[in-house]
Amino acid sequence: MTVPLHCLYSFRRCPYAMRARLGIVFSGLQLELREIVLRNKPVQMLEISPKGTVPVLQLAGSEEGVIEESREIVEWALALKDPQGLLKTDLAYANTLIEQNDHEFKYWLDRYKYADRYLECSQLEYRKKGEVFLQVLETLLSKNKYLLGDDISVADISIMPFVRQFAHVDRDAFYTLPYPHLQQWLKGWLEHPSFVTVMTKYQVWQEGDDPVMFPPER
Repeated sequence: MTVPLHCLYSFRRCPYAMRARLGIVFSGLQLELREIVLRNKPVQMLEISPKGTVPVLQLAGSEEGVIEESREIVEWALALKDPQGLLKTDLAYANTLIEQNDHEFKYWLDRYKYADRYLECSQLEYRKKGEVFLQVLETLLSKNKYLLGDDISVADISIMPFVRQFAHVDRDAFYTLPYPHLQQWLKGWLEHPSFVTVMTKYQVWQEGDDPVMFPPER
C-alpha cells in the first residue's frame, strides 16, 4: 500500500519558497517536491490554491488540507520535528524580525530589484531604504554568530533568502557596504549544506512524473 505524501509546490528562486524548503530540511521531514515555472502554473496547484503563488503545501493523509504561506509551512514543519532546536529561541522577537522582513524590507527590496518599474526614487535611494533593516541585522550579528544567538533559529532561515536576493541585485555593491558581520553570515549560509540542498535544481513537474522526494535520500 502506497503511503500518501505531503506535496510542496515550489519555485527554486523564490525567497518564500526557499524559506519553506529550509523549514522542511531543518525539520528532517521528507515530502514530494513539485517544481513549477511561474509563467505556466500547473492546474493541480491552482485548483488547491487559486492565488497562484508559491510555496503551496498540500497535506496528505489524516492532515488533509492546504498551507499557502511560507511562514506557516515553516511553523508546521518545525512543530512536527525540530531536531536542531530552531524554535528554542526568543520567538516573540524572531516573529518581530520576520514581520519587519516580510513587510518593510521586502517592500524596498522589490523596488531596489525592479527600480526601472518604480520611478519615484533612484535605485540607490531604494537600496538605502532597504539598508535600514540590514543595519538591524548587522547589529545583531555583531554580537552573535546567528541572528538570535550562537545557534541557527527560525529567524535565520526565514530572513536569509531575502537578504540573499537583496545582495544579488548588485553583488559588488553589497560587499562594499559597511556590514561585515552580515556579509560573513550570508557567505556562510550560501555554503551551508542545508542551503545547498535547498537550491538543488529539479526538472519542472508534469502530471504523471514519478514523485521527487525532498530532501533527497542520502
